[in-house]
Amino acid sequence: MRARDLGIAIGDGVPAANNAITDVGGVRVGHTTLIEGDSVRTGVTVVVPPETPLFAGCHRLNGNGELTGLEWVRESGLLTTPIGITNTFSVGVVRDAIAAASADEDAWSLPVVGETFDGFLNDIRGQHVTAEHAHAALEGAHDGVVEEGNVGGGTGMVCHEFKGGIGTASRTVNGYVVGVLVQANYGRRRRFRVDGVPVGQLIGDRIPEPTHGDESGSIIGIVATDAPLLPHQCDRLAQRAGLGVGRMGGTAAHSSGDLFFAFATGNRDLAADGVISLQMLSDSEISPFYDAVIESTEEAILNAMLAAETMTGRDGNTVHALEPELLVEALRQA
Repeated sequence: MRARDLGIAIGDGVPAANNAITDVGGVRVGHTTLIEGDSVRTGVTVVVPPETPLFAGCHRLNGNGELTGLEWVRESGLLTTPIGITNTFSVGVVRDAIAAASADEDAWSLPVVGETFDGFLNDIRGQHVTAEHAHAALEGAHDGVVEEGNVGGGTGMVCHEFKGGIGTASRTVNGYVVGVLVQANYGRRRRFRVDGVPVGQLIGDRIPEPTHGDESGSIIGIVATDAPLLPHQCDRLAQRAGLGVGRMGGTAAHSSGDLFFAFATGNRDLAADGVISLQMLSDSEISPFYDAVIESTEEAILNAMLAAETMTGRDGNTVHALEPELLVEALRQA
């Protein structure tokens, strides 16, 4: 189930073919999902660019989280590896696995790996994610339709006190494509909005709420585009993902790690020697790309929640899925 299956169209933009980050040519996504016994609910998701290096940028909305490799991205403006997303205590093993997988291409790399905390449903301190799981996600990465919800790094995540996880969406912009993938694990139900409607308040406790008490949690957002953007423009796209989170009711709470990354495939062969010819989209033409990021982020979060299924995990904790019928009823009520 996705938003558009219910007739919910976020904003005015038009999605590309799959309404996914993989609509950007050459971008692939892979997952390894770990659901074992009563307490393992976690995994790894990877976003694989068509080649590296590519121009890239990043943005921190709130920094109670991790996205590795950003100092080099800020320094050089380059993405040099696939991007990994997992749980908070497995960043190191996924980072090392991506570094090892990149060794044949480059003797040096600083992988970009992000995390959100899945400890309500997952035995996070058991550190069940291994290098083999990261390698499997890389090997299984594909284009086309992207699996969403309780998959990969999103397996044990909670969003607006419903089941969260992995979601994606895209928009076409003046002949180019913008795609977003999120790992959504943040927010209070009472603030949850869809296209400006306070559906969280309207649904209320008709869907049981989990018992954890604070607004802990985070979101990682990855933006990709085939437009010819330079690093400072990628920074600006990454920043707009935070506006999409805000439209959904996210507040970047003190305990939240809200980190966003953007890369652009419109300039290639950036590792060549000598003088490199580049193209740059005029800044006067970039505002529609901001709209696309905001809308795609909002729709990706909603897709993550609609695809996710009710899950019981560690200590018998249960997080219930957002029921499509109640969502549609709330939107009609508004």
